[in-house]
Amino acid sequence: MKEVKNIYLKYKEIINYVIVGILTTLVSLLSYYGLVLTILNPDVSWQLQLANIISWLISVTFAYITNRKYVFESKNNKILKEASKFYGARVLTLLLDMLFMYITVTIFKFNDKIMKILSNIIVLILNYILSKLFVFIKKDGKNA
Repeated sequence: MKEVKNIYLKYKEIINYVIVGILTTLVSLLSYYGLVLTILNPDVSWQLQLANIISWLISVTFAYITNRKYVFESKNNKILKEASKFYGARVLTLLLDMLFMYITVTIFKFNDKIMKILSNIIVLILNYILSKLFVFIKKDGKNA
């Protein structure tokens, strides 16, 4: 059991990031499905997009709070500045995700399910790097 604890402590940030990522995905899916199964009609284009945007906002907010507390253990008092960087990084990776899907699926006609998995892996890695290098920076100027 001590070895498991040592492994966890050694890779704590990455392990917590994966756990938070899984929970964030659940929040995203539950909020999206909750909206389209109750108050928004996914057959109406603007309502489908509204559900997608709302679920993205809810899941990114959840991700910010949990990444701040459990992954990077930020003590930054400038929460608004830190949150702005976090949302900005997430918008950037959202746009990269959309571009990747457009190029691989729309232009090259690759399988959308496989490309979405690949895109999610790329986005997950980029989100971690952006969070580590640009968002959650400790007061001493070093990365979280």
